[in-house]
Amino acid sequence: MLREVAMMVRKKKMEEYEERIKQALSVLGAVSEDNTTPRNIRRAAKDAMNTMQTSEYTPAVRASNAISLMDEILQDPNMPPYTRVKLWNVMSLLEAIKD
Repeated sequence: MLREVAMMVRKKKMEEYEERIKQALSVLGAVSEDNTTPRNIRRAAKDAMNTMQTSEYTPAVRASNAISLMDEILQDPNMPPYTRVKLWNVMSLLEAIKD
């Protein structure tokens, strides 16, 4: 009985994490296609998307890797402010994903 409850809770968390990843992918997709954003930032957004879509790691590891990629690019002084805000929002979505 207790094991079944634990499995249900784990499944619910995984569904929540996958939903967060979907939301993050949506925002990153918009950033990667925004022609007003510098090319290196669009490329980093695509790299973060690819990292999150890999199935070889847990959702937490994928989120952590994507956060790391975005953290580097957030230091770019050429980043438009509205893009920076979008990336911060994505990072806050992904930071809630834990193993």
